[in-house]
Amino acid sequence: MIATAIKQPFSNIQLELLKLYSRNVSESDLVQIKLLLAHYFVEKAMDEADHIWEEKGYTAEKILETHRRTPYPKKNK
Repeated sequence: MIATAIKQPFSNIQLELLKLYSRNVSESDLVQIKLLLAHYFVEKAMDEADHIWEEKGYTAEKILETHRRTPYPKKNK
């Protein structure tokens, strides 16, 4: 017997959210859930950015020294 893998059309997070969707939540709960998810992903992105900064030895001073805005000529009116 040959076992064939059936590809799941949903990711693990989608499956968890589908379980939540089977319940009828209030609008205020829905807003809180959205905020919770947003905060989670913001924290995760900030942690990764902090890790990269530490890994590369960045500091605010170093960034401000090397990454200046390009000066553009003023347009004469």
